[in-house]
Amino acid sequence: MLEQIHKHIISELNQNTRTDTIFILTAILLNLLTLGINSGMVEKSRTDNSMLIVMSLFVVLIVLVNIVVIFGLSKGRDTRNKLVSGLLKMYKDEKVDQYYDNSLLGNYNTRYNLFILVVICTGIIAIAVPFILR
Repeated sequence: MLEQIHKHIISELNQNTRTDTIFILTAILLNLLTLGINSGMVEKSRTDNSMLIVMSLFVVLIVLVNIVVIFGLSKGRDTRNKLVSGLLKMYKDEKVDQYYDNSLLGNYNTRYNLFILVVICTGIIAIAVPFILR
């Protein structure tokens, strides 16, 4: 039974990683795509207010998607911590905990914070650059 639980936790960790990767890539790609679109609309937006409205709608989309991604990554970090903590308890009970360094939990948290920072920075650039060019 212990082996099945171990496999299940590892499977959940793999799913968590895939989900986080999708969140990160979605946010970065959307931010960069919107940066390109809004930058392309800058010239027309100077004379056509409807283009400015479209640019503003893209800003709203960036903000909403980035909020969802940050929330998702935060939940992913919490989930990973809980799953790894469960593994550590299991390893300790089985007296094999010396093979897993507890400091990895801190490293995972740092990595999640860096991912969130990348999403925030690309979002800010995607919003700011077109309006600065305008």
